[in-house]
Amino acid sequence: MSMNHKEIDAVLAELSLPGEKIQRILQPSYDTLVFELFARGRQSYLLLSVSPSACRIHGLKKEPARNERPLRFMECLRSRIRGGVIETAFQVEDQRIVKLGISVYTEAPLSAEGSDLGVERGRMTYTLYGRFWSGAGNILLVDEKGLIVDALLRKPEKGEITGQPCRVEEGIVARSRKEYAIRGFPGPGNLSERIDRHYANASGEISRENLLKRAQERYERKLLQLNSRQESLETTLREFATRGRLKEIGDILISLEPSIPPPPSGVSTGFVEAYDFYTNSNLSIKIDPSLSMVENAQSYYEKAKKANSGYENVVLELQKTIKAKDTLVHWKTRLEEETDPFAMAKMLERGGTVRKEAKKKYPCLTLDLRGWNILVGRSAKENDELLRHYVKGSDHWLHARDYAGSYVFIKAKKGKTFPLDILLDSGMLALYYSKARKDLVGDVYHTDVKYLKRVKDGPKGLVIPTMEKNLRCSLEEGKMKELLEGSEGDKQ
Repeated sequence: MSMNHKEIDAVLAELSLPGEKIQRILQPSYDTLVFELFARGRQSYLLLSVSPSACRIHGLKKEPARNERPLRFMECLRSRIRGGVIETAFQVEDQRIVKLGISVYTEAPLSAEGSDLGVERGRMTYTLYGRFWSGAGNILLVDEKGLIVDALLRKPEKGEITGQPCRVEEGIVARSRKEYAIRGFPGPGNLSERIDRHYANASGEISRENLLKRAQERYERKLLQLNSRQESLETTLREFATRGRLKEIGDILISLEPSIPPPPSGVSTGFVEAYDFYTNSNLSIKIDPSLSMVENAQSYYEKAKKANSGYENVVLELQKTIKAKDTLVHWKTRLEEETDPFAMAKMLERGGTVRKEAKKKYPCLTLDLRGWNILVGRSAKENDELLRHYVKGSDHWLHARDYAGSYVFIKAKKGKTFPLDILLDSGMLALYYSKARKDLVGDVYHTDVKYLKRVKDGPKGLVIPTMEKNLRCSLEEGKMKELLEGSEGDKQ
């Protein structure tokens, strides 16, 4: 139920809005505005909402959660009345229509040279109407001529759009209908605080009751998806766990090739009996009768190879799924503990999936190769940035010989030399991110960063190596895929 006229009058009297300066304007949801006000040495917040069945105006104890996207009406108000002062604030004829008179002062214009042009300081006045009727609420900004600057909810059928005359007060007469009383909003605090708590907990689209219900539905739906995903991955993992046994069966089939006679004409059993020399027992092996024993063995070898290559990926996917379930539970717990409905709505919109992007430690592609930190500059700008700010003299540098391309750096470890396998993998990266990629094989320079000499007045990032050594590297598609899967940054 929306606020009645007696409650609106009581709130306006309690807030004493005239003289308050509008410092900031927020729009936490599509049907709600919040003004940050300042007067008499104190800061306060005023909420105006036309949410269906929860139309209201009252003070707030703290700033609500912000909407990250700039909304149209909020931007309009910021351009027109931010910095203005509320001169008047009253309800029109007990009709649940609040009228705020706002004055905005502008500085006297200056000439191009900065001198006063002699024009007096400007003063503009605006009227902000809030109509708090359930199902027909709206907030409108009106200029000195009585024309609508903009409306929170544009309603062409009522003429409530930009440039139309404002008719909010037309036909309004003094009330002579049902008499209302101020409801007994429970709890501590002043009237605004009790009204805020009432609407936050029990009514309207953005209320804790509705938001918690929506959160529970989303949680159950997402949890069902993750459980299904986990079950599927665990089944695949169990199948892949037999990869060693699949190879053994292939070996057994290969050993049978010379001794197994072909099946009688027209008979296709689909199984072959064999002695399992791995377990010292007899074994019935499923085969494809249309294939030779060698081809059947090859089929088992392929299954083993696929299981072997996919096992680690399935393990990683399973770990991610379990982590996603933990994140989902944490999201639901935080949402249930939150008391601000606008913050809850924001969390619900994100669904527990959006996180603030962590600040990148390096402005490039980065990899962790068996505990060694590898940096790959993919452009002249990144190469130069890494040389200037992110690598030290003891770090190692690699670059494709005789080809333009990336600088690859291996971050040094105290008391450790660079292992050959790390140098070879880093050299492969240097080839891959160079013009030598198409050749699949090439030579790579490598030396410590302290032996690089910057070319004076040369192109950005250009260096001449000294004390360099040569490394012969070749590109392996499977190995490159493995290296890049664990990298951070755009792989280009």
